[in-house]
Amino acid sequence: MADEREIAAYYDKGEEAGRLGDWGRLEFARTMELLERYLPGPPAVVLDVGGAAGAYALPLARNGYEVHLVDPMELHVEQARAASDRALASARVGDARDLDAGDASADAVLMLGPLYHLTERADRDRALAEAMRVLRPGGLLAAAAISRFASTIDGLARGFLLQPGFERIVERDVTEGQHRNPDRVPAWFTTAYFHRPEELENEVRGAGFELRALLAVEGPFGAGAEAGALDAWLDDPGRRALLLRTIARVEAEPSLLGASPHLLAVATRPGGRVT
Repeated sequence: MADEREIAAYYDKGEEAGRLGDWGRLEFARTMELLERYLPGPPAVVLDVGGAAGAYALPLARNGYEVHLVDPMELHVEQARAASDRALASARVGDARDLDAGDASADAVLMLGPLYHLTERADRDRALAEAMRVLRPGGLLAAAAISRFASTIDGLARGFLLQPGFERIVERDVTEGQHRNPDRVPAWFTTAYFHRPEELENEVRGAGFELRALLAVEGPFGAGAEAGALDAWLDDPGRRALLLRTIARVEAEPSLLGASPHLLAVATRPGGRVT
């Protein structure tokens, strides 16, 4: 499919390995904080679906989890293997809609990217159904989405709206949730689906999961914040702790969810608890 080829071309540049250490630092810090809060303790089996180059899989594996990484991009899998130093239990190419994992074989499934690029509801439903299948009863799902309003806020904060073509992108994002970048401007992302918070909740519940929390990842501070401003907060331990506490205080506030660039649904497969 043309969309899938465009997405592959975007990620084939190899830049994903460093993104969360650069302008995605707050996203990484908050996501790790939330995973540490909600994941069952090690050595639980974690399937990181769409795990890219291992940004989350590697630290979890080094903390004692049995982590299996799956990603559709061969380059990402190779990068994860190269960085793993045998920490990962496995890393392989795979599709979120058709996982090569046994029924009820995982204590937790991370989907911290697949829902971005499955632009059709049927494909997202298939991916969530696969997560349900491979989870043990009581197992945890952590599924991320991009906010419907991310490009609106980015366009204002970073000046993209002044560039020809960007307003058309924003209009479609807001009305349809379908993000396209026909001119392939690198800073404008690639083919994706942008969720309203209630859509993410409905999709997760519709797959049969019990929703535990719907959370803002970066919160309003992450919406278009300049990298330098974020660095000033994250590089100082005291300011970093204050920033993370402040975001956590409003992470579940319904009126602010859409103002966060990324959302996280935390849910469980019915039928028990993983200890």
